[in-house]
Amino acid sequence: MKQHPTAPPKQALDVERVPGGRWALASLSSSMLLSSLGTSIANVGLPSLAQAFNAPFQEVQWIVLAYLLASTTLIVSVGRLGDVTGRRRLLLAGILLFTGASVLCGVAPTLGLLIAARAAQGLGSAVMMALSMAVVGESVPKAQTGRAMGLLGTMSAVGTALGPSLGGVLIDGLGWRSIFLVTCPLGLLTFLLAQRHLPIDRPVPKADRAGFDNVGTLLLALTLGAYTLATTIGRRGSFGLVNMALLVVAGCTLGGFVLTERRAASPLIRMAMFRDSGLSASLAMNALVSTVMMATLVVGPFYLSRGLGLAPMFVGLVSSVGPLVVALTGVPAGRIADRFGPRQTTLVGLLGMAAGCVMLSAMHASLGIPGYVAPIAVMTVSYALFQTANNTAVMADVLPERRGLISGMLNLSRSLGLITGASVMGAVFALGSGATDIATARPEAVATGMRGTFTVAGILIVSALAIALAKRVLTTCRSLSITSARAARRG
Repeated sequence: MKQHPTAPPKQALDVERVPGGRWALASLSSSMLLSSLGTSIANVGLPSLAQAFNAPFQEVQWIVLAYLLASTTLIVSVGRLGDVTGRRRLLLAGILLFTGASVLCGVAPTLGLLIAARAAQGLGSAVMMALSMAVVGESVPKAQTGRAMGLLGTMSAVGTALGPSLGGVLIDGLGWRSIFLVTCPLGLLTFLLAQRHLPIDRPVPKADRAGFDNVGTLLLALTLGAYTLATTIGRRGSFGLVNMALLVVAGCTLGGFVLTERRAASPLIRMAMFRDSGLSASLAMNALVSTVMMATLVVGPFYLSRGLGLAPMFVGLVSSVGPLVVALTGVPAGRIADRFGPRQTTLVGLLGMAAGCVMLSAMHASLGIPGYVAPIAVMTVSYALFQTANNTAVMADVLPERRGLISGMLNLSRSLGLITGASVMGAVFALGSGATDIATARPEAVATGMRGTFTVAGILIVSALAIALAKRVLTTCRSLSITSARAARRG
């Protein structure tokens, strides 16, 4: 259909639809930076916090776990709530909650209050992660979605890479409270940018406004909470009765959730959405890839310290290579996805990750730091390509009223992959090394565990590749079927 000669070009319409798009994108990027920084900056402070509160590690680790639990269990629910109540309004509330909770963390007089404040921070993080991706569709032209997703991925990686080094400097100079208070100015700046430049929520008539599924939200939170606890508590590589009981609870609440959603008038997640083979495939690939990437964060430091004998400072520097590579390649990855299409870019990313896993599984300790850094760089560049393309493919054609929910599902699949990677891949590493205590294992045992871990990781990436190829075949067959049907009607 030809465009009317007096009508403005499509790109111009896009620009009019998203005034102030650059500043809006800056506020969304800052939200992603805050969320990832809140996760990574606390880890480096655990030894200082254990000393400050005179508490054992099993108690202090809840400073990290509370944040993880809150952000993982509620991310789908807040995405859906944003669809119902308005994404801009809820995102602003989430930024304020995160900033206020950061202040409470910084002034907390007891460990219990600090853990509670971290849980509130995690809820704010869930809002920012879920809705930043959802609001992209309303803030930038559709043709630039890949670049925007790449930028958000870059800012997330910058926060992950910056956290440990920034946290270490702040603790040495100003004490542990500074690692939480440092996010407050950035939080206020993010709020002001978002309030001024994000597009106003479109009013939805009450008759068209869907209700919020309170029962489904509670059951899903219980399911995810039980699963998260089952895969994180206890010693790495062990799985006791408490873990088994929590998995049983997760299975029971998941069954109750599915039954509730089938009967609910306004379900949190419509089970019919999983009939969309493209969406289901993207979520599955996202979880598998995140599981593998978590293996590099869990196994890598042990290999560098025990296998190569590096001092802690050098372990931190070498471990920062991966997040830094993602930070540098996120925006170019978005441009590649926009130019060559998300399907092609997804396949290239998965092939690159598979190559990196093969290199790590065959690596010999005699290659030293370059032998480790090279495959890690290959994996992280490929991960940036995959993540940007996969997110773009999922979010590009989502209906506006479902963007928050789908964004929450994407982030949930990633979080579940990270949690599973920390637990399962850690257990694989411990079993492969054959050591009772991996912290004191011999270098040869650590190297053996490393190779075994990335052999399993390679199998997971090959599985993701198979899903991507099956998705492509199904899409092609569907397109041919539609074309044939149209041709038959014309005939």
